[in-house]
Amino acid sequence: MSAALIAGCTNLPVDGPSHHDITGAATASVNNERRQVAYDYVLVDVSDKVIDCLLDIGPGSFFRSFGTGRGPAPTITVGVGDVVQVTIFESSAGGLFIPPEAGVRPGNFVSLPPQTVNRNGTISVPYAGDVQAAGRTPQQIKVDVEKALSVRAVEPQVVVTLVEQTAMSATIISLNGSSRLQIRPNERILDVVARAGSSSIPGYEMFITLQRRGHRATVYFPALMNDPRENIYVQPGDTIYVYREQQKFVATGALGAGGVTSGVTGLFPFEQEQLSLNEALAKAGGLVDGRANPQAFLYRMEPRETLERMGVDTGKFPPAAKFIPTVYRANFRDPSVFFFAQRFPMRNKDAIYVANADSVELEKFIAHSTAITSYVAGTTLDVLVTRDSIRALRR
Repeated sequence: MSAALIAGCTNLPVDGPSHHDITGAATASVNNERRQVAYDYVLVDVSDKVIDCLLDIGPGSFFRSFGTGRGPAPTITVGVGDVVQVTIFESSAGGLFIPPEAGVRPGNFVSLPPQTVNRNGTISVPYAGDVQAAGRTPQQIKVDVEKALSVRAVEPQVVVTLVEQTAMSATIISLNGSSRLQIRPNERILDVVARAGSSSIPGYEMFITLQRRGHRATVYFPALMNDPRENIYVQPGDTIYVYREQQKFVATGALGAGGVTSGVTGLFPFEQEQLSLNEALAKAGGLVDGRANPQAFLYRMEPRETLERMGVDTGKFPPAAKFIPTVYRANFRDPSVFFFAQRFPMRNKDAIYVANADSVELEKFIAHSTAITSYVAGTTLDVLVTRDSIRALRR
């Protein structure tokens, strides 16, 4: 009868194949050994030193990635495709550009038509020939033109004006669309973002990605506002991407979100600029009394240098690994851990897990054992009743 009951279980309604069906029907597989951890990780207990190492870590850094926060602003130079205009002044009439009948008066000048810097990077100035313009400042171009005209013009003075700038520009992509903006002197990331405009979205959901010469970095907008070092100078050819992303964390295990007492699994938004571990546990409903283990575990990928500052020996991990799987543990039986958890910063896509208490697992085993023994006892009673009924009928 037991064999028949077990065989009958295969015909019970289910949502899909069992894990035995999936693993057994595979044509080929790569499996980890039994009880082997698939991913090596670091276990770190929350402490004051650990929190001090975490407070200044964000999703990225322009300052650390590009290192131009403290240096001078980039020099704005003329590039191929830019439009410039050259104005030439002579001290008296009868010179190269000012006819004798113009009279003697200060400010005798002639403005040449605006011209585009050609593919060779030069512009053409009468009696001066082709003058190199690309990669040079208007002041440098002015000096070259004056030098070339000095042998023919009367004390020439030259003014070079950048009429239209296309080469020295940056591309910005935001929720409002995309555009190319001419870079102004001493202009920084926030200046360009402000000029481009952005939709009315919360600052705590805004991220800015900068791509420069094949490298990229992403900075959380509040970090860009709070740390002047991150607001670096814009350079020609930069691409700035402004986007919105709601920060969230995952919570699972013996937590009581929404009044649930049997455990919860959910995705919870930050809905604020900074969220602590205490606040995250509160959003997830807190530890379920009578069921939860007092230890809460937080999973994330942590930069190698951060762990080394904490005193973790990272020599057991591959040298090329910049980020190391890390599990932080907060034991809430320690009264002081609440102070640490209030300062512990959550990050986007963190995962919190609270295991069941050992007593709960014991209760599950007892309940399971009781169900089996009750079933066996009930089956035995049914067999005896059936046997007695058959004997009574035969009589």
